[in-house]
Amino acid sequence: MPIRRLGLFGGTFDPPHNGHVAALTAAAATGRFEVIEVTVAGDPYRKSEQRVHSAALRLAMATAAFEHLDLVRVSDREVNRPGPSYTIDTVLELLGEAQQVDLLIGADLAPQLGSWHRAEELRGLVSVGVVPRPGAPSTAPVGWECYEIPMEPVDLSSTFLRETPLDSAHLRMFMPDDVITIYQSAAQ
Repeated sequence: MPIRRLGLFGGTFDPPHNGHVAALTAAAATGRFEVIEVTVAGDPYRKSEQRVHSAALRLAMATAAFEHLDLVRVSDREVNRPGPSYTIDTVLELLGEAQQVDLLIGADLAPQLGSWHRAEELRGLVSVGVVPRPGAPSTAPVGWECYEIPMEPVDLSSTFLRETPLDSAHLRMFMPDDVITIYQSAAQ
């Protein structure tokens, strides 16, 4: 029997952090979804100018961070797919197992939806759950069916964690304990 409604929470997850955990927990609490799939971008084409950790390492960190959360499954589908990771390809795959797929994205990304690969096609296939972010208005881009995931915004980003040298004690304030060892081993 197909999944009625699936939430897709994709990203680079370099590294995953407590803001991601809060977003997934809030999305699960809405009661909208039977499953929330966390999909790690194998080749994050929007970050081609940045150095990112290997897909295998980012997948290991995401698994450690999220696999225990209600409704969440961590997927390697984009890691295993050759070439750039495009959300439209993942959505088309997921529509083979779910009646409806909703994208779950941060409010800071919502204004960029129109520039995503095959955006017009994607817009016709999904609804978008927008996770509040500090300083980012929770407004839907024109033509997209959007709704807000109710939660307090978390002021945290993977960029901050990569750019700020932190010891284990300080990392515990920002990321799940199970991720810290994996993340620190990559820094060595």
